[in-house]
Amino acid sequence: MNAPVLGSLDWLPAVERPDLLAPPVAAALPGLPGAAWVAEIAEDLADTAAFSEAYDVPLAASANCVVVASRRGGETTLAACVVLATTRADVNGLVRRHLGARKASFAPQDVAVAESGMAYGGITPVGLPAAWPVLVDPAVAEAELVVVGSGTRGGKLAVPGALLAALPGAVVLAGLGQPLPAAPPPAPVLPPRERAPDESDVGWGERPSDVSDDDRRYLEDRPPHWGSD
Repeated sequence: MNAPVLGSLDWLPAVERPDLLAPPVAAALPGLPGAAWVAEIAEDLADTAAFSEAYDVPLAASANCVVVASRRGGETTLAACVVLATTRADVNGLVRRHLGARKASFAPQDVAVAESGMAYGGITPVGLPAAWPVLVDPAVAEAELVVVGSGTRGGKLAVPGALLAALPGAVVLAGLGQPLPAAPPPAPVLPPRERAPDESDVGWGERPSDVSDDDRRYLEDRPPHWGSD
């Protein structure tokens, strides 16, 4: 199979660059129902927005994997949500109801890292613990190819969306990805304020420079609302 053409990255079969994969991701590769490709990136560009801009990969071709902590009956369980980068997961609505939880929220960073065995900012649905539900938005499942994390901040995976929908524990959940809130309109640019006639650089009561002016006291002491003679 030919390497994908996605942005300015050089994609290689993921099995050829295990150094770009977290150990759980590398261990999961042989069991994947399809091809997985990997590309090396700068670690400080792993976050989706920075990655998209730096490597010319459209946000619509990238997916975010977020770890969710759900609480029910005093117990906390973890799950993963996979949505396109142009959307956000409906965690405290649809996800909470689907998991039958009293409360659901994004898992703390240290918990997500420790339990997944992956780097924060690189967590991917490939290679997650078998007990985790993996909720996949239909737009991700239907994508011909989608970019996700590699488990590290130094790489990205490109896989068919159908592959993510076929992962162990995966459920395609309609309505999972919700539109991002609209950005606020820019503040209006106001024209420069015109100065009133009495807003001169010489204030009322200041001494005029021409000391020979016989009427200087009159001029300097008159209130601003007086007109000139």
